[in-house]
Amino acid sequence: MLCAVIADTHMPKGDRRLPQACVERLLAADLVLHAGDLTSPATLADLERLGPPVAAVHGNVDALELRRRLPEARLVAAEDVRIGLVHDAGPARGRLARLRRRFPKADAVVFGHSHMPLHEGDDAFQIFNPGSPTERRRAPHRTMGVARVEGRALAFSHVTLD
Repeated sequence: MLCAVIADTHMPKGDRRLPQACVERLLAADLVLHAGDLTSPATLADLERLGPPVAAVHGNVDALELRRRLPEARLVAAEDVRIGLVHDAGPARGRLARLRRRFPKADAVVFGHSHMPLHEGDDAFQIFNPGSPTERRRAPHRTMGVARVEGRALAFSHVTLD
Protein backbone atom coordinates (compact mmCIF):
# COMPACT_ATOMS: atom_id res chain seq x y z
CA MET A 1 0.00 0.00 0.00
CA LEU A 2 1.28 3.45 -0.92
CA CYS A 3 0.31 6.51 1.15
CA ALA A 4 0.96 10.07 0.05
CA VAL A 5 1.63 12.23 3.12
CA ILE A 6 1.10 16.00 3.15
CA ALA A 7 0.46 18.80 5.61
CA ASP A 8 0.34 22.58 5.71
CA THR A 9 -0.99 23.14 2.19
CA HIS A 10 -2.45 26.53 3.22
CA MET A 11 -4.68 26.90 0.17
CA PRO A 12 -6.12 28.84 -1.42
CA LYS A 13 -3.66 31.67 -1.00
CA GLY A 14 -3.06 33.85 -4.02
CA ASP A 15 -2.31 31.64 -7.00
CA ARG A 16 -0.80 28.89 -4.83
CA ARG A 17 -1.21 25.34 -6.16
CA LEU A 18 0.18 21.96 -5.29
CA PRO A 19 3.32 21.25 -7.35
CA GLN A 20 2.71 18.81 -10.21
CA ALA A 21 5.14 16.30 -8.68
CA CYS A 22 2.99 16.32 -5.53
CA VAL A 23 -0.24 15.87 -7.49
CA GLU A 24 1.28 12.91 -9.37
CA ARG A 25 2.16 11.19 -6.09
CA LEU A 26 -1.31 11.91 -4.69
CA LEU A 27 -2.91 10.35 -7.78
CA ALA A 28 -0.67 7.26 -7.52
CA ALA A 29 -1.43 6.71 -3.83
CA ASP A 30 -3.84 4.22 -2.30
CA LEU A 31 -4.45 6.64 0.59
CA VAL A 32 -3.73 10.32 1.21
CA LEU A 33 -2.85 11.43 4.74
CA HIS A 34 -3.15 15.18 5.45
CA ALA A 35 -1.90 16.44 8.82
CA GLY A 36 -3.84 19.70 8.88
CA ASP A 37 -3.80 23.31 7.77
CA LEU A 38 -5.65 22.69 4.54
CA THR A 39 -7.17 26.15 5.28
CA SER A 40 -10.40 25.88 3.27
CA PRO A 41 -13.08 23.23 2.66
CA ALA A 42 -12.43 23.69 -1.08
CA THR A 43 -8.89 22.35 -0.62
CA LEU A 44 -10.21 19.19 1.02
CA ALA A 45 -12.79 18.81 -1.76
CA ASP A 46 -10.06 19.18 -4.40
CA LEU A 47 -7.99 16.46 -2.71
CA GLU A 48 -10.99 14.15 -2.47
CA ARG A 49 -11.74 14.63 -6.19
CA LEU A 50 -8.31 13.22 -7.06
CA GLY A 51 -9.62 9.75 -6.25
CA PRO A 52 -7.69 8.08 -3.44
CA PRO A 53 -9.39 8.21 -0.02
CA VAL A 54 -8.26 11.15 2.12
CA ALA A 55 -7.74 10.87 5.87
CA ALA A 56 -7.21 14.31 7.41
CA VAL A 57 -7.21 16.23 10.67
CA HIS A 58 -7.79 19.94 11.14
CA GLY A 59 -5.01 22.39 11.83
CA ASN A 60 -4.79 25.66 13.70
CA VAL A 61 -5.56 27.90 10.69
CA ASP A 62 -8.35 25.82 9.17
CA ALA A 63 -11.75 27.36 8.53
CA LEU A 64 -14.47 26.72 11.10
CA GLU A 65 -16.25 24.34 8.72
CA LEU A 66 -13.13 22.16 8.51
CA ARG A 67 -12.63 22.30 12.27
CA ARG A 68 -16.19 21.00 12.69
CA ARG A 69 -15.84 18.33 9.98
CA LEU A 70 -12.35 16.99 10.76
CA PRO A 71 -11.08 15.68 14.08
CA GLU A 72 -8.12 17.17 15.91
CA ALA A 73 -6.49 13.74 16.00
CA ARG A 74 -7.26 10.32 14.56
CA LEU A 75 -5.93 6.82 14.06
CA VAL A 76 -5.86 5.47 10.50
CA ALA A 77 -5.41 1.83 9.44
CA ALA A 78 -3.12 1.11 6.47
CA GLU A 79 -2.98 -2.66 5.97
CA ASP A 80 -1.78 -3.96 9.36
CA VAL A 81 -0.25 -0.64 10.44
CA ARG A 82 -1.93 2.05 12.53
CA ILE A 83 -0.90 5.65 11.88
CA GLY A 84 -1.87 8.51 14.16
CA LEU A 85 -2.57 11.91 12.62
CA VAL A 86 -2.39 15.24 14.44
CA HIS A 87 -1.47 18.73 13.30
CA ASP A 88 0.54 20.21 16.17
CA ALA A 89 2.82 17.75 17.94
CA GLY A 90 4.13 20.34 20.39
CA PRO A 91 7.72 21.28 21.22
CA ALA A 92 10.60 19.24 19.77
CA ARG A 93 11.88 18.32 23.23
CA GLY A 94 10.22 15.07 24.29
CA ARG A 95 8.08 14.87 21.13
CA LEU A 96 8.73 11.20 20.33
CA ALA A 97 7.82 10.01 23.84
CA ARG A 98 4.87 12.40 24.07
CA LEU A 99 3.37 11.17 20.79
CA ARG A 100 3.94 7.56 21.78
CA ARG A 101 1.92 8.22 24.95
CA ARG A 102 -0.81 10.15 23.08
CA PHE A 103 -1.24 7.39 20.46
CA PRO A 104 -0.53 4.17 22.38
CA LYS A 105 -2.11 1.97 19.67
CA ALA A 106 -0.21 3.60 16.79
CA ASP A 107 2.86 2.29 15.00
CA ALA A 108 3.65 5.83 13.80
CA VAL A 109 2.35 9.38 14.02
CA VAL A 110 2.24 11.89 11.18
CA PHE A 111 2.11 15.57 12.14
CA GLY A 112 2.58 19.00 10.58
CA HIS A 113 2.54 22.59 11.83
CA SER A 114 6.27 23.40 11.70
CA HIS A 115 6.68 22.97 7.92
CA MET A 116 9.98 21.23 8.76
CA PRO A 117 10.48 17.72 7.37
CA LEU A 118 11.32 15.26 10.13
CA HIS A 119 11.53 11.50 10.53
CA GLU A 120 12.68 9.82 13.71
CA GLY A 121 11.96 6.77 15.79
CA ASP A 122 12.86 3.12 15.90
CA ASP A 123 11.44 -0.18 14.65
CA ALA A 124 8.63 -0.02 17.21
CA PHE A 125 7.44 3.59 16.73
CA GLN A 126 8.09 6.41 14.26
CA ILE A 127 7.13 10.07 13.94
CA PHE A 128 7.03 11.83 10.59
CA ASN A 129 6.48 15.41 9.46
CA PRO A 130 6.23 15.67 5.66
CA GLY A 131 7.01 19.39 5.62
CA SER A 132 4.87 21.50 3.27
CA PRO A 133 4.42 21.12 -0.48
CA THR A 134 3.54 24.81 -0.86
CA GLU A 135 5.14 26.93 1.89
CA ARG A 136 8.64 25.94 2.96
CA ARG A 137 9.19 28.74 5.53
CA ARG A 138 12.55 27.85 7.20
CA ALA A 139 12.85 24.46 5.47
CA PRO A 140 15.34 24.34 2.60
CA HIS A 141 12.73 22.92 0.17
CA ARG A 142 9.04 22.32 -0.33
CA THR A 143 8.42 18.68 0.54
CA MET A 144 5.89 15.93 1.04
CA GLY A 145 6.14 12.36 2.21
CA VAL A 146 5.50 8.85 1.02
CA ALA A 147 4.75 5.90 3.28
CA ARG A 148 5.05 2.37 1.95
CA VAL A 149 3.15 -0.23 3.92
CA GLU A 150 3.56 -3.96 3.45
CA GLY A 151 1.67 -5.89 6.10
CA ARG A 152 3.24 -4.73 9.39
CA ALA A 153 6.21 -3.01 7.71
CA LEU A 154 6.12 0.79 7.38
CA ALA A 155 8.74 2.91 5.61
CA PHE A 156 8.53 6.71 5.35
CA SER A 157 10.50 8.88 2.96
CA HIS A 158 10.57 12.56 2.06
CA VAL A 159 10.14 13.85 -1.48
CA THR A 160 11.68 17.19 -2.45
CA LEU A 161 9.34 19.13 -4.70
CA ASP A 162 11.56 22.01 -5.89
